[in-house]
Amino acid sequence: MHRRTFTFGLAASPLFGRTAAAAGEPAEGKDYRTLATPVPVAVPGKIEVIEFFGYWCPHCRALEPWLEAWAKKLPSDVVLRRVPVAWQPLHQPYQRLYFALESLGVPPAIHGKVFEAVHAQGQHLEVESGVATFAAANGLDKSKLLEATKSFTVASKVRAADQLWKAYGLDGVPVLVVNGRYITSPAQAGSDERTLAVLDALIRKARTTR
Repeated sequence: MHRRTFTFGLAASPLFGRTAAAAGEPAEGKDYRTLATPVPVAVPGKIEVIEFFGYWCPHCRALEPWLEAWAKKLPSDVVLRRVPVAWQPLHQPYQRLYFALESLGVPPAIHGKVFEAVHAQGQHLEVESGVATFAAANGLDKSKLLEATKSFTVASKVRAADQLWKAYGLDGVPVLVVNGRYITSPAQAGSDERTLAVLDALIRKARTTR
């Protein structure tokens, strides 16, 4: 099945996004949509924000620095989960890589470095030799990383990730979901920066509907 990445224009750049955040309160049906039946969240007692993404997706790479900066300022009642998506077999090694890195407890900065390795440096991290090269360049134990990509734990997380994006009926990335109910994306909001403003508004909305 063909899947797409969402696209958006110059507003995705920090140089062009400043006016977007001041565009007012988000409108349902334009900036976000609401699920009639919410999907259960994985972190009870918290407002859960999920980013569905792919390391292979250039638009996910563009969103990453914005989202990483935003995540550092989240209030204590909000948690961000990242869920890698695979539309085709070529994407599956990147799912395994994300969960393998997560299982090894690597610093969050490594997440951004994967995007740069793929999109700026042209590295092929869908193959073991590419993963080994990436690990060596970033001070990681390549044997442990490769072993983790093949582990039962990572395989289980990949299956759970596949089930989750299917439960939401997604057909593109990046997509962000607030508390299993509200769905937005840069394509809907109009820019990366505006997306974060929409997320903030949806988090406030989620507090009143819990």
